[in-house]
Amino acid sequence: MKYSNATNYALHTMVQLIRLPQEASIGVQELAKAQHLSPTYLSKILTKLTKAGLIESTPGAKGGYRLARGEREISFFDVIQAIEGETHLFDCTLHRHEGCLIEKVMRDAEANMKQELQEQLLVDIAHQAGQPQGGDGK
Repeated sequence: MKYSNATNYALHTMVQLIRLPQEASIGVQELAKAQHLSPTYLSKILTKLTKAGLIESTPGAKGGYRLARGEREISFFDVIQAIEGETHLFDCTLHRHEGCLIEKVMRDAEANMKQELQEQLLVDIAHQAGQPQGGDGK
């Protein structure tokens, strides 16, 4: 599992989309401006999110993008996988024929991280982002 700048932007984009009113959409220009990105670069990310079935484009003059699935169905892992595919952090090139113990440790840790990311929903982050800063509710 990999985490690139594209994944970072995709996660932030998904939080923005989750915070939209239900059935509302937002255009590429507005999404790109909010993240200080090139609309062309963001369009490539949006295409991957669309192909993964996480978002959909909306037609018309006020078209843009919106969630394609319920907000409680989208985990951190879903977004990472949409952008990065199924890759591993570590690939042992030494002792391949004997089995690499270091690789086993890394794969086990990666499996734990994958499980944690599948349990973390982006909607929870979106709700926190809408809360005032500080622990006293002010």
